[in-house]
Amino acid sequence: MKIERIETFLVPPRWLFCRVETDDGVVGWGEPVVEGRAEVVRAAVDVLAEYLVGQDPLRIQDHWQVLTKGGFYRGGPVLSSAVAGLDQALWDIAGKTYGAPVHALLGGPVRDRVRVYAWVGGDEPAQLTEQIAAQVEAGFTAVKMNAAGATSPLATAAETAAVVARVSAARDALGPDRDVAVDFHGRFTAASARRVLAELAPLHPLFVEEPVLPEHGHLLPGLVSASPVPLATGERLYSRAEFLPVLAAGIAVAQPDLSHAGGISEVHRIASLAETYGAQLAPHCPLGPIALAAGLQVAFATPNFLIQEQSRGIHYNKEADLLSYLVDPEPFRFVDGHAHRGDAPGLGITLDESAVRAADRAGHRWRNPVWRHADGSFAEW
Repeated sequence: MKIERIETFLVPPRWLFCRVETDDGVVGWGEPVVEGRAEVVRAAVDVLAEYLVGQDPLRIQDHWQVLTKGGFYRGGPVLSSAVAGLDQALWDIAGKTYGAPVHALLGGPVRDRVRVYAWVGGDEPAQLTEQIAAQVEAGFTAVKMNAAGATSPLATAAETAAVVARVSAARDALGPDRDVAVDFHGRFTAASARRVLAELAPLHPLFVEEPVLPEHGHLLPGLVSASPVPLATGERLYSRAEFLPVLAAGIAVAQPDLSHAGGISEVHRIASLAETYGAQLAPHCPLGPIALAAGLQVAFATPNFLIQEQSRGIHYNKEADLLSYLVDPEPFRFVDGHAHRGDAPGLGITLDESAVRAADRAGHRWRNPVWRHADGSFAEW
């Protein structure tokens, strides 16, 4: 069996899919994308395809080594995301070839169901309460929210109070038996984060995500030691090497993205690395169905898994949603806030190829907004 053809599809709302086909007709799907830079990743996939076409698709680990290390210049979000999508597709082919779900190929399941959380905005307490009520009604036991919008380098008393008020509203709506995770999105400096974390502690967040920017990871040891709240990070880290120092700093939750951090192969290794530091895995995934399917396969086979992000109804999904390109939505039917383990081969989902090809004809040009502070200077989004 040889890889015969690799195609990419730019599909709304902001995703990139890849399709890998073998000479005997087995097809695997992946989701290689950097949000806002999808066209650039598409070009990277085209370059990597020059190596893969003609190769045996089942030599996944060897291909991963060549794709990530075969060029003198390595790493970064674009290359790692291109590799991630191709890696997902190769695991999908392997599962279909062997007639087994990917989690079986990773060593077998360690759980029967995977806890997932829903996104709620968090910009206004009244709006937040309504959104949480809807997610609780849908059966979710955990939600994640933004802590704040653009934030001053040293957060004002009003900004700090607003964060606490929003999380307090979420806690009131959820009660003590459900969880809220709070995303700082790298919008806080370490000094501001330290102050806010102390005030959030009585509200018992499940974790606080990206308390500082990824390039400020050297500040995490001080934040971890000062924080009464578990800290999480990793959506903008792309390899075991980049996760090593933040795990050593003592973060509680590692959040690699299956479409950014080298795919199933590397995230499975990151999970094992995290386990040696007593950290839990909570894969980042505000993306499409292939990325989520890959995340769930890893989750079923990962002992130190905590919770999985998913994008159904997220505010980015205006032209298409999580289920838009699926033949059967059953794999993403969440019951009591959990996805249940299936035995379908590969990634466990079936893409509607005609819908994907039609969407690609329209494409998209999604870009994240650029924010500015009141004085006109750049603000973290």
